[in-house]
Amino acid sequence: MPEMAWGVAFVLLVLAELLLLKSRWRLQIPAILRGAVFCTGLLVLVLVIYQWNDGSGHLFHRLFFLDSQAVFFKIIVVVVTLLVLAHLHLTRPPLPAEFYVILPAVVLGLHLMTMAVNGISIYLSIELVSIGSYLFAGFGKGAKPAEGALKYLLFGAISSSVMLYGLSLLYGMAATLDFTNEMFAANLSQNATWVTSVAAFLALGGVFFKLSLVPFQAWVPDVYEAVPLPVAAFFSVAPKAGALLILMRLLSVLSTDFQLPLAVISLSSILIGNVSALWQNHLSRLLAYSGIAQAGFMVVGLVAFNQTGFEAATFYLVVYALTNLAAFLLIDLLGEGQTDLRQLAGLGSEKPLFAVAFTVVAVSLVGLPPTAGFTAKLLVFSALWDSYQTLPNPWLLALLIVGLLNAVVSLAYYFKLPFYLFFRERLPNVAANKVDQLPQPLAILLVLLVVLPIVLLFFQPSWLMNWISGP
Repeated sequence: MPEMAWGVAFVLLVLAELLLLKSRWRLQIPAILRGAVFCTGLLVLVLVIYQWNDGSGHLFHRLFFLDSQAVFFKIIVVVVTLLVLAHLHLTRPPLPAEFYVILPAVVLGLHLMTMAVNGISIYLSIELVSIGSYLFAGFGKGAKPAEGALKYLLFGAISSSVMLYGLSLLYGMAATLDFTNEMFAANLSQNATWVTSVAAFLALGGVFFKLSLVPFQAWVPDVYEAVPLPVAAFFSVAPKAGALLILMRLLSVLSTDFQLPLAVISLSSILIGNVSALWQNHLSRLLAYSGIAQAGFMVVGLVAFNQTGFEAATFYLVVYALTNLAAFLLIDLLGEGQTDLRQLAGLGSEKPLFAVAFTVVAVSLVGLPPTAGFTAKLLVFSALWDSYQTLPNPWLLALLIVGLLNAVVSLAYYFKLPFYLFFRERLPNVAANKVDQLPQPLAILLVLLVVLPIVLLFFQPSWLMNWISGP
């Protein structure tokens, strides 16, 4: 039902836009469509919650599998979509009406990603998300959106072709692409370890692309810079939710020999993301590179190859989603629509509530108490340490040490945000603050919705972990 709701909404919104173009409300089309998508999101959220206790089962001839994990990740996708729509309503960037028409199709693809357990359904759902995302990246005027969309398309096409090649190898070895079929794991185990690892790495190309992991990360900074901040917020979080669950499902049927390539990918993402972010003053690019590093930290839990690590990675995803959505929202509110770090100078005294919220977000991204970012990093590295105790592997120890050191390195660029807010003087040529032009109660409510849980989950992580563990 949730997927049918998104599909029907997509068709109806296409028709609604065509009809409204001929009416007296043609100037209000984006606002009308945005409201329609938001109402659809609320309806879908109720439908998804009703699925929580429906039990597990296959759908569409074993192409999809519905269980509590899929339902939980669907909830993440819908909540992220609703928060991004609220951000769009608050700041109202110049997006065409087609954005709101395509958005239900993209979210439908994300829902299908959370349930996909067959190579074919995984590929098709990822492509559904990708095609809409390419169009999102191209919305806008000037060279940057065109350049960002072109890079996104080229890297997406390459990752898709690599993924198809890997899936063909897995099919040749396992005689099926259904990951829930016992024959899949049994047949894979009869092949040489390095052959299985290469095929799995290639098959996961599309997943790594959506997670912004090395070596499929080069598109991220250009796309984040080209699109409006709410769209960048959606890109930074929503695709990662579906991709992370696909990665967990496939890793659960691979042998622990895949730990080494996954540890290398995680380590490379953390290093490249953090080092690249050190030199950034453009806030969208800074968050893009930091997102690459954060994806690497998220995968640390998966490297553990145990249930504790998978649950820790899921907790990390939720915390990162809330934190990143808050970061993009606060940049939009405090930066007068600009994304240069210098735009934040001196705003701590003018807008203390938003500046303090921004500081909380920066502290959470670093992974320091009293924020949920600290708990998330503690959980993923604890799971990795437990795995190292069970199976001593020098790569796991290297990932543990370098990962913890990089959490310290990230202080250098995350703390530039509160430094500019509170310790730099306001630039004289900066226009009046954008927050003054927005409905204050709505802005404060939206900030609290995304920032308050970041603090509360530090003191009560069990509230979230009980959901993640499932019934």
